[in-house]
Amino acid sequence: MESKSEQNEWSSGVWAHLTDVRRRSPLVQCITNFVSMDLVANTLLSAGASPAMVHSVVEIPDFTPHIHALCINVGTLTPEWLPSMKAAAEVASQLGKPWVFDPAAVSCSGFRLKSCLELIGLKPTVIKGNGSEIIALSSASPGQTKGADSSHESTDAIEAAKSLALSSGAVVAVSGAVDIVTDGNEVIGVHNGTKMMQKITATGCSLAGLIAAFLAIDSSRPLEATVSAMSVFGIAGELGEAMANGPASLRMHLIDSLYGLDETTVLSRVNITRLG
Repeated sequence: MESKSEQNEWSSGVWAHLTDVRRRSPLVQCITNFVSMDLVANTLLSAGASPAMVHSVVEIPDFTPHIHALCINVGTLTPEWLPSMKAAAEVASQLGKPWVFDPAAVSCSGFRLKSCLELIGLKPTVIKGNGSEIIALSSASPGQTKGADSSHESTDAIEAAKSLALSSGAVVAVSGAVDIVTDGNEVIGVHNGTKMMQKITATGCSLAGLIAAFLAIDSSRPLEATVSAMSVFGIAGELGEAMANGPASLRMHLIDSLYGLDETTVLSRVNITRLG
């Protein structure tokens, strides 16, 4: 159980991160899947960041050096897109820019698993996935998953997440009923969010983009920045669900709630605990 002072520290840190994103409007390049582009871009805009959905390999050398953070999602991966992802990740790593990797449905094919392992070799700052994806990456073997859906709870993946964090050098974020964030040593639980968010496609992809925006303004503290982004997104989901009639209206209210988050709401709703 967190002490009151620890909880207050987390809450004030979350608000400080969100305020900084709004003030600095970091440029976040998103090489993401066809299904998620719209929601990822709107999530970033409503949080105060500046999204750029630039994915052509011929534009990477000119564009990527100017970004503040990069997000790569392999949801609709093709052999034609992989060189763009690798090129952008290489530029980001070389220039010390933070980048987030979302290994969506990593276990659904050998091609996808191999591609994901190659991208992890390019040193992402954060790897964000569901329980099944993180377990598959940690053991690096194809298995049975339900597409991009998880058949494991996030808490089932804590040891796999710690192992992947230590082997990759990345902070690992596991989305679920309780979001888990670990650097291999510390394990933090984020208890914000709502189950209905799982009924909207691309919420996980959008969370990865939001993490990239928060990393852009606090790249030296990737664990804290990731925790803050996950809490903010979860709070926006909670507020959105209170106004929603179902997933379609939640999508709209999620974006509106993220845009309108104020200090009082954030400070009162942040729910973060230290799990290890």
